[in-house]
Amino acid sequence: MKTSTATLAALTLLAAAPTVALAQAPGPVREREARTDAAPIKAYKVILVGDSTMAVGSGWASHFCALHVKSPTACLNLGRGGRSTRSYRTEGSWDIALNEAKAKGYAATYVLIQFGHNDQSSKGERWTEMATEFPANLKRYVEEVRAAGAEPVLLTPLTRREFRDGKLYNTLDVWSEEVRKVAAETQTPLVDLNRDSAAYVEKLGPVEATMLAMAPPTAGELAAARTGTTLPPRSAEEARVPDAPTTPTGPRGQYGLKFDYTHLGEDGARAFSRIVAEDLAAAVPALRSQLVP
Repeated sequence: MKTSTATLAALTLLAAAPTVALAQAPGPVREREARTDAAPIKAYKVILVGDSTMAVGSGWASHFCALHVKSPTACLNLGRGGRSTRSYRTEGSWDIALNEAKAKGYAATYVLIQFGHNDQSSKGERWTEMATEFPANLKRYVEEVRAAGAEPVLLTPLTRREFRDGKLYNTLDVWSEEVRKVAAETQTPLVDLNRDSAAYVEKLGPVEATMLAMAPPTAGELAAARTGTTLPPRSAEEARVPDAPTTPTGPRGQYGLKFDYTHLGEDGARAFSRIVAEDLAAAVPALRSQLVP
């Protein structure tokens, strides 16, 4: 079969087409500015120190860092479940927090301190005397934060969500008063989370407040809430939701999900992190530019 001269010419052009396309000159390059160095960043750091109502997976602080802090601010959640002003120090967590507070390069570092739930506990490694040891521990934290070159901020403890006869049963109000006294005596900024979280929960009422927990209430717990008086909290073991099955790569860490009147699920964490952001902006005006409503 003979190939005509015209066909050969067409095939030659087709074969050359990709090469021609690749060889085309690029579009006009926009003229670039002369190279300069970026202006020094004005960075801030917020360190969160406290118990499970602040900790990852059960508290408000991770949502605070994720939703209410701008990118020039490093936000470090060092909340630990089951810790009191005493056990947080004795186990070594406070040393970790202080080392973080001493890190250089920040325009200002703030250490937010929230305890009370486990100081109120009866467990041997946790409890403290409310009128003496608890405020003394808080004062020592404040002094050491300042000695590290950082700024302390005290928070009253998040309210629990138990109700009696339609009224919030706030067992942490007296502990919160001790925090307020320390803040006044040491001239430390105060976020009155107990006051404002209690007002929020009381406005919700006992039924809606159950939806702030890590897991749904039982039918009995919900029925009791409708009467205005919540049932006593179940033990942690009884209230815990079964762990997720192991993954194809083997066992993984688990959050201990459970229904109670203390710890927070997604809705609770969002609500209370927003309250903290608003109160912190009022308490620490120098940090206001870094806090998102």
